[in-house]
Amino acid sequence: MSDAQIGRRALLRGAGGLAALAALPSLSACGTGTSRVSSGSNKGGGKTVVVRDSGGSYGAALQRAIYTPFTQETGIQVKVLNLDDAPLLAQIKQGRPQCDLINNSMMSHFKYVKQEALEALDRDRLKSLKSAKIPEAQTTDHAIGHSFYGQCIAYRTDAFGGKKPESWADFWDTKAFKGARAMVHPDGDLPELEFALLADGVPMDKLYPLDVDRAFKVLTRLRPRIKKFWDSGPLPGVLLSRQEVTMSTVWDGRLADLQKQGVPVARQLDGTRRQFSGYAIAKGAANLDAAYQLMDFSLRAESQANLVKFFPSNPSSPVAYGKLTEEQRNASAGAPKYYDKGFDTDVDWWLKNESAVTKRWLEWARG
Repeated sequence: MSDAQIGRRALLRGAGGLAALAALPSLSACGTGTSRVSSGSNKGGGKTVVVRDSGGSYGAALQRAIYTPFTQETGIQVKVLNLDDAPLLAQIKQGRPQCDLINNSMMSHFKYVKQEALEALDRDRLKSLKSAKIPEAQTTDHAIGHSFYGQCIAYRTDAFGGKKPESWADFWDTKAFKGARAMVHPDGDLPELEFALLADGVPMDKLYPLDVDRAFKVLTRLRPRIKKFWDSGPLPGVLLSRQEVTMSTVWDGRLADLQKQGVPVARQLDGTRRQFSGYAIAKGAANLDAAYQLMDFSLRAESQANLVKFFPSNPSSPVAYGKLTEEQRNASAGAPKYYDKGFDTDVDWWLKNESAVTKRWLEWARG
């Protein structure tokens, strides 16, 4: 996976039928991933911790912001593997996980829990939970949310005669805001039922459980104006840059580079759908103590803020935003002035309904 968001299909859908894992053949050390080891002092006495992340630009940012400083502070070497869910889960089930600490979507962690693949966390070993004020909603028995990505509206600022879309209702209003639209394909992310319901007047705090029938009726109204269903993070920006669409759904950090290049695009964060990533410890982790230390270090407000310097991350820690520059805060969908405008994805609802909704979505898209 080339970065944290391009890997969304693997993170959200990724285990590819986790219940089928028991049928997989025996695996020794998995050779499908890549690894790198951070350098630093050896005051950790030669200790190592192995962490799974998705690699790419996100992995490079983690190396600079988290792993190298951790090694410099503790002397514990950090080895990184880029593994998909299926081989890692198979290793855990066989009692020999190759990774100790797992950086993955919270939705994937919930799936791991169903497979009894994660250690129950001892919160007393995670001092950063209190100091960083991690929201209780992102603190589970097996995983802790460290950041989120937001799905929101992207639009061309030169398309509407100076008008700016302010809501999902405006996204659906192709008379006042002319032009084609783009929305996500299930290969890119969860179907965007929430946005359809918000456009139809459902209050943000009344979204769940989702009214699926109503959502698809609203989607059908917009269907003739949807030119493309995107399945990778860069595609909405490409479509907007080429003026193939005037508005698209987008992952919130995806517009910064385009704006730096002078492309007239902006985002609207009202009604942003948040999905969190988090840390968990593999069941039977060989380096349990070091895994707790790296998790605790990563959850520090200072560490979460440091990551923002290298990657468009939205920290889960509200304390972290006070450690950012004004420019960095304004760029983050997690900043206090934006946060209440969005909502957290109901992971439980999607775990129960994702398969059925995706099947219906594919039938709907085919017409």
